[in-house]
Amino acid sequence: MQRDRPSPRTHIRAFRLNGRAREILVADSELLLDTLREALGLTGTKQGCDGGECGACTVLIDGRPRLACLTRTEECAGHDVETIEGLAENGRMSRLQRAFHERLGTQCGYCTPGMIIAAEGLLRRDPAPDETAIRAALAGNLCRCTGYVKIIEAVQEAARGAP
Repeated sequence: MQRDRPSPRTHIRAFRLNGRAREILVADSELLLDTLREALGLTGTKQGCDGGECGACTVLIDGRPRLACLTRTEECAGHDVETIEGLAENGRMSRLQRAFHERLGTQCGYCTPGMIIAAEGLLRRDPAPDETAIRAALAGNLCRCTGYVKIIEAVQEAARGAP
């Protein structure tokens, strides 16, 4: 006789997402990455390694970079979560998004949302970082295409620009 698996426990979790209050029913073990992509349709946060090694899923939680593939949605209750979709200002790219575009900081683009979010977290803490600080902030984000030079230049450009 085969037993049915117990269904996961679910709870309503409330948090702010890209500046808006949200409530969502999630399983206790559900990852933020899955909630964002599957339940909320925010596909800018990329699924890469699923093990915290590539940084493609980087989001900001209370202004600090976190990996959505290692963060359970329930941990976000009562916190501010920001994704790449939340950085646009009135439908226009943020200064950092513009700098990535203008400085050619992307090639295939898969790592770009995580890179931009990690850089945004840095610029909020340190509006004028040096190259060493930029490299340290992006150390958890892998890019297989660019070699990082253009990415670092884009962050430097955004740091020089007006907020």
